[in-house]
Amino acid sequence: MTFRFRRSARLGPLRFNFARSGLSSISIGGPGASLNVPVGRSGTPRTTVGLPGTGLSWSLEHPAGPAAGLPNSRRLRPGQLERLRLSLLQTLQQELFGPGRPGERLWREGRLSRLLADDRLSPAAAGLLAVIETPEAMEAYLLRSRSQDDARRRAQRCIQAVEEAWRLAGVP
Repeated sequence: MTFRFRRSARLGPLRFNFARSGLSSISIGGPGASLNVPVGRSGTPRTTVGLPGTGLSWSLEHPAGPAAGLPNSRRLRPGQLERLRLSLLQTLQQELFGPGRPGERLWREGRLSRLLADDRLSPAAAGLLAVIETPEAMEAYLLRSRSQDDARRRAQRCIQAVEEAWRLAGVP
């Protein structure tokens, strides 16, 4: 005879589902209809409707929204954050600083360094522009991110820095 571990626990209308790595998902509902929301695993929320006792059921996965395809920062697997960082860095370098792109002239002509040397520049603007002063500075800034959300915020800040630099430099 072997012992088994119950992989779920109920607390009121909620059922907490466990996996080897910990909490996997939370289900709301009971026999006949439930909503399962993933917590410690990948996937999207799922609604299931069925006829109790018959084994017949119908499930519908809900769309993930604007972050579809990106790993959830609470459940990153080893290497996922690093791949996300590198992907964001490559995209920023191509779209903002690639040949013929707005940021490329900022670096090539040294405009960022001149803007940062200007005493009239506010501390907030100087901090923003320092993020993209050189390719190495931007790379270091982005690679210091600690989560998916932090990486996306840092990438957005790089985009804002380019827009601000163009505005301050007075280039169309």
